[in-house]
Amino acid sequence: MPDTTNPTSSPYRPSILVTGATGNLGREIVDRLQAHGARVRCLVRDQADARPGVESVVGDLREAGAVRDALVDIDAVFLIWPLLDSAPAHDLITELTTAAPRVVYLSSTAIDDGAARQSDPIVQVHADMEALLHDAGLRPVVLRSDTLASNARGWVQQLRAGDVVSGPETARTAVVDERDVADAAVTVLLAPDDHLNHGPHVLTGPELLSRADQIAHLGAALRRDLRFQALPADLARSRMLADGRPEPLVEALIAASVWRPESNRVTDHVERLAGRPAGTFARWAIDHAAEFN
Repeated sequence: MPDTTNPTSSPYRPSILVTGATGNLGREIVDRLQAHGARVRCLVRDQADARPGVESVVGDLREAGAVRDALVDIDAVFLIWPLLDSAPAHDLITELTTAAPRVVYLSSTAIDDGAARQSDPIVQVHADMEALLHDAGLRPVVLRSDTLASNARGWVQQLRAGDVVSGPETARTAVVDERDVADAAVTVLLAPDDHLNHGPHVLTGPELLSRADQIAHLGAALRRDLRFQALPADLARSRMLADGRPEPLVEALIAASVWRPESNRVTDHVERLAGRPAGTFARWAIDHAAEFN
C-alpha cells in the first residue's frame, strides 16, 4: 500500500468520514486531514453546520439511512459517540460492519479494563461502545483520551463576568491538548495497514492537573488573579440545570465528579503517534487566551 503518512509523495487519497466534525476536536481533525490531501466528508446534524469546501451529509448517527449514505466509498471513519446510552448505536454498528471501513474510536482514559462496571455513566458508555465495535469484528483503533484542554472553553462566560470559576471538584487528570489528540487521530486514520496499531492508545498531557491548576494557568495567560471555587454536588447540579444543560448529562457529570478515581497515568502515546511530546495546558492557555476576554 502507498505511504499514506506522506500523501504528497503518492496519488493515494483516502476518503475519511469525520463525525463530531463541528466540535473542538473534530474541527482540528478536519483541518489536518485536508492539509494532508485526504478527501474529507462530515456527518452533520444540520446543513447550517456544514463547512464551506467540505463535503457533508446531513443526518444523525442514530439514523441508519444517513449513516449508510455517509459511508459510501469511505475508507476510514473517525467516530465520536455523543450519547450517554450505547443502545441506539446498534444500527450504526450494522452499517459500519457492512461498509467495513477502518474505524478510529475516541474513548476515555478512565476506562478500567478489569472492572465489570465503570466508575460513572460517561465512562461506561465508552466501554460499551468499545465492546460493541470489537464484538462486531470491526477491530477499531481505540484512542482513549484524557480530559481535553478545550473543555476549558466552558468557563468563558464565568471568566468574562469575574475572576472566580465555580463548579464541581474533580480528580486531577492529565489534561491533553485537543490539537495533540487530532494529530494522533490523523496519524492512525492515514497509516498504512501494515503499520497500524489498534491500541488502545492512551492519550494524555504531560502532567496531572486539578481544576484549580487549570484556572491558575489561565490566570497566568490572561494576567489576571483567577481562582477556582469548588461547589457541593447539589449546588453544582442546580447551576448546570439552570444553565440549560440536559438533566441526563448533568447527572452524568455529577457522577463523574463524585466517583471517578484519580488517574495517575501520564503516557508518551501522543509522542509515539504524533512524533513529538504532548503540549502543556499552560501552552494551550496562552494560545487561546483571546477567547476568554
